[in-house]
Amino acid sequence: MFFVRTAMETDIPAVCVLLDASWHETYDALLGAEKVNQMVAGWHSPKAVKDRLERKGGEFLVADNGTRIGGMAYAAPSQKRADVVNLHQLYIHPECQRQGIGRDLFAEIETCFPNARKLALEVVIGNDAALAFYQAHGMSEAGRTENCGACGSGIPAIIMEKDLPGV
Repeated sequence: MFFVRTAMETDIPAVCVLLDASWHETYDALLGAEKVNQMVAGWHSPKAVKDRLERKGGEFLVADNGTRIGGMAYAAPSQKRADVVNLHQLYIHPECQRQGIGRDLFAEIETCFPNARKLALEVVIGNDAALAFYQAHGMSEAGRTENCGACGSGIPAIIMEKDLPGV
């Protein structure tokens, strides 16, 4: 059984392994293994993970069963809109999927920002499993972008939003 908790610096190596495995499993067919390797090296390096872990106002969670990290989620307030929280990452290790870890991480993230009115995220076009997951959890399409994750990425994505109970 996995329990959701706040990530610690000692989790960084396991989170990097998880991100590498889940990204290759999910995105190799959509983006190509070479592009995924480049993205993992930059976006999911130990330094990048540590930077997110230390970001003021962000929430970095892991799902831990005592022997491994099976999933992770990271969200932070939007820098553009004070009432919006962006879910930047929610990934489950391929060996741990379909155990409710994503559901538990998502539910916890929804409660971490009591002053937020909206939760927003981006789903890469073609990632149908993620799209279905988020739709099942109340998210709906609010727009599109040609640069998922970072300016100039060139990766088209669906922007999804969900109203939160808020204040």
